Amino acid sequence: MLLDVLGLLSACSYALDCVEAELVHVSDKHAKRVAYMSVCMAEQLGISDESLQDLAACALLHDNALTQYIQEELHKDVANVPQASQVGIHCTLGEKNIQRLPFHTDVKNVILYHHENANGSGPFGKTWEEIPLFSRIIHLGDLLDRAYGAKGFTEDIFNKACGYLHKNEGTVVDKECVDAFLQAFPLPHFLTLGEDSFEKNLWEKIPRIKQELSFAQIKELARFFAQIVDYKSPFTSTHSIGVAEDAERLSRYMGFDEETVQKMYLAGALHDIGKVAVGNEILEKPGRLTEDEFAVMKHHAAYTYYILSGVDDFDEIRDWAAFHHERLDGTGYPFGKTAAELNTQERMMACIDIYQALTESRPYKQGMPHEKACEILRDMAKKGWLDETIVKQVEDCFRG
Repeated sequence: MLLDVLGLLSACSYALDCVEAELVHVSDKHAKRVAYMSVCMAEQLGISDESLQDLAACALLHDNALTQYIQEELHKDVANVPQASQVGIHCTLGEKNIQRLPFHTDVKNVILYHHENANGSGPFGKTWEEIPLFSRIIHLGDLLDRAYGAKGFTEDIFNKACGYLHKNEGTVVDKECVDAFLQAFPLPHFLTLGEDSFEKNLWEKIPRIKQELSFAQIKELARFFAQIVDYKSPFTSTHSIGVAEDAERLSRYMGFDEETVQKMYLAGALHDIGKVAVGNEILEKPGRLTEDEFAVMKHHAAYTYYILSGVDDFDEIRDWAAFHHERLDGTGYPFGKTAAELNTQERMMACIDIYQALTESRPYKQGMPHEKACEILRDMAKKGWLDETIVKQVEDCFRG
């Protein structure tokens, strides 16, 4: 299947920014700004073509394991922000995660060492000569955006950033990257980092060339996305891939072609990516949500639609993913679609999402048996919410 992989990774970076904004209070568009700074520095160092694309991808995903780290190591204590001595853990997890992704070039250790300091005082004790150039570039961009991104990109901030780089050259950051940054970002260019135009400039420098992926590669990409959502809320830690696997199985059972099967798997893995923009106090509430809390929760499907809208030629998969809470009688959300506006795959995803949620076990509930879950689906079909024919297909497909 041909996919805008870089566009998907950009969508992922938005999701990661939502998580980081909630957990460690980074600035808006942090990952994309680090990617843009990295690409501009790299151009000064003669990096181009597929290598430049891979650098952009790594920069977009440099903190891909932050949520995973916080949940696994800090036990959801949001106030306990990672300290310098602990940062290596999320680097190790992040390095492992990106090994699944379809890069053009060798990016080994880029994520692993992106918090190393030039003098060897980082988490792994590597000096700048031992660190991949991509890691050093991302490190500098990450440091600057974390220190100054939330304050705005003004002339005063420019002077402070330049002062920081000169003061820390040879200790925290290396001279090669400092020189590249200062060449790439004279004051007028630096000021654009605070404008929306920088994102447009990023994609002008990094064309979004579609890649032909095998189904195995699509599954790895899907799992990468799913874990970001599911690690944010361990209460649903298997839901996204469960929906993806059910979508694949039901699509095959109903006789759809292989490309449709693969698209449904990807849509299933991505269907809840919008939950990254919803607070954990709502996502993880085991009891019934209040009316106001449910109103916030309902926004997650719209966020899924928004996040995936930035991927080129992805409208079909986006809709299959985002419309999973729509109902045939128009009472669903977020768009109130009616039966005439919902195609077969969108109707399937609505049934699959409910079936998976009912049958999977969570910390606060035991999953229902197949027969009981199908009874609920049939009742929802009688109310005019779900497609009765597809409910019957679900019942037959997942029996036994």
